[in-house]
Amino acid sequence: MHRPTLDEVAALAGVGRGTVSRVINGSPQVSPQARAAVHKAIEELGYVPNRAARALVTRRTDAVALVVSESEERVFGEPFFAGIVRGVSSHLADTRMQLWLAMAQSTAERQIVQRHLPDQHVDGVLLLSLHDDDPLPGLLAGRGLPTVLGGRTTHMIEAGTNPATAKPEGRPDGHRVAFVDNDNEGGARTAVEHLFSLGRRRVAAIAGPQDMGVGKARLRGYRAALRLASQPYDDRLVAYGDFSEASGADAMYRLLRLDPGLDAVFAASDLMAAGAIRALREQGRRIPADVAVVGFEDSAVARQTLPPLTTVHQPVEGMGREMARLLLARIAGAPADSTVLDTHLVVRESA
Repeated sequence: MHRPTLDEVAALAGVGRGTVSRVINGSPQVSPQARAAVHKAIEELGYVPNRAARALVTRRTDAVALVVSESEERVFGEPFFAGIVRGVSSHLADTRMQLWLAMAQSTAERQIVQRHLPDQHVDGVLLLSLHDDDPLPGLLAGRGLPTVLGGRTTHMIEAGTNPATAKPEGRPDGHRVAFVDNDNEGGARTAVEHLFSLGRRRVAAIAGPQDMGVGKARLRGYRAALRLASQPYDDRLVAYGDFSEASGADAMYRLLRLDPGLDAVFAASDLMAAGAIRALREQGRRIPADVAVVGFEDSAVARQTLPPLTTVHQPVEGMGREMARLLLARIAGAPADSTVLDTHLVVRESA
């Protein structure tokens, strides 16, 4: 099958080969008439640019990577990750950029990604679900590859990092790192304040992993609400999960053994809250009459639990879109701006 060439596109459009190349590469130095003629010729001929050859000239690949530090099972099974991918894809839909997805949970997977990313395979990287032992942020910062973090690391949370002062760890030049995060601490605080407003006094927490910024921030929000309500922090009222439903159920069983009198629980994800509801029902507890439950995310899961889950809404697809927008800006040479997205409470029957 004959593959149309650049010269054939130029001949049909009535322009020079260089003009066709400039149109394909997105150069503004082409008249509207010539650009329209080239696009018409490309469509008629079915011409497909040689991306590899163009990359040698432009040093651009028109591809970005979304690297998620979780297993395939979680990435394809949990609504948060699907929402992020939808948001990123929707923003890239009107661009030439292709999205490359990689899971990098194990050491072997991380080594593959580390070798692949810096070698001119992509123009930029989106990093999601970072844990403290993940070497990728430092590696990419050192290579100068445009990068946007989905969320902040625990070190950034503990340092009180905000968009105006965020800096990549281990980078000596002081350039700020771009990130998109939700107001996890504020959302968690609002959730627990709601439980206290209902008259609950033994409010437990199912916290996320403490080697992740999101897990750290949501536990900080829980503790802040305790202080505002003049309630003491009690280790027996805090258990930890990994954001999965099974871990939420296990944590709820542990909390009930340690403090059978608890009357409310804040879970740091909807899936963990769904697991908590299952455990409470199996133990004969009525929701919310005996124990009120609040989650975090406002995913489809929140509308499917019995009873429907009161939860903190976070704009997951909006987070993905903003991550893609910031990365394209970074690739174009813009400063490393960052964004913290608002959250709000959605009240349903569970609390």
